[in-house]
Amino acid sequence: MRGENGAQTLLIDADDTLWENNIYFERAIAKFISFLDHREHSPEAVRLVLNDVERDSIVKHGYGLHSFAHSLVETFEKLSVDPITPELHERIHSFAHQIADHPIEVLPGVPETLQYLGERHHLIMMTKGNPAEQSGKVERSGLKEYFAAVEIVAEKDESTYRSAIAKYALLADTTWMVGNSPKSDINPALAAGLHAVFVPHDNTWILEHEDLANAPPNQRLLVVERFTDLKSHF
Repeated sequence: MRGENGAQTLLIDADDTLWENNIYFERAIAKFISFLDHREHSPEAVRLVLNDVERDSIVKHGYGLHSFAHSLVETFEKLSVDPITPELHERIHSFAHQIADHPIEVLPGVPETLQYLGERHHLIMMTKGNPAEQSGKVERSGLKEYFAAVEIVAEKDESTYRSAIAKYALLADTTWMVGNSPKSDINPALAAGLHAVFVPHDNTWILEHEDLANAPPNQRLLVVERFTDLKSHF
């Protein structure tokens, strides 16, 4: 890859690829389940209900803290024997909004790796979610300077990648999507004709879990252990 065809374009995911994200949601969910303290449903059963509610919330409200808070409230309403009072509503919302106060925790070796890659290749950050929340995270991360552009999209599916290819006049055979989510980063990018690099994260959101697709002919799927390993391949 490096040196064979000159510069490549690397589309790079942000949440749980460049910085920690899902661990904060998992902590909020643990607090919520503890607060609900359901007499009949185990914590695992409550989580399954929440997962289903979140799938519906994403369709209605997109990604982000507003959607997450809505999911917690709806899950509480589905499972609680007590009616939801304004005080309870406020308390449940607080579990979600505590996440907004966390500083950005950049993953180990990311700035140095981006510096190295940016000197050799064309880097575009590609992240999905609420535009205001995501742009705030990008600014606070201190990583924006390494990227030629930042794309914040509502969803990452095959059509989104095809739109990015058209917008930036990308050549599929020299463009890679780098990320931790099979469902959003790897499989749809491969479907759109791009190469992909899977960087696993121990706490990838359960709704992003999916089996990795096989790379079609003339495309490549690279699996690395950590983000810093990209320096060995690009």
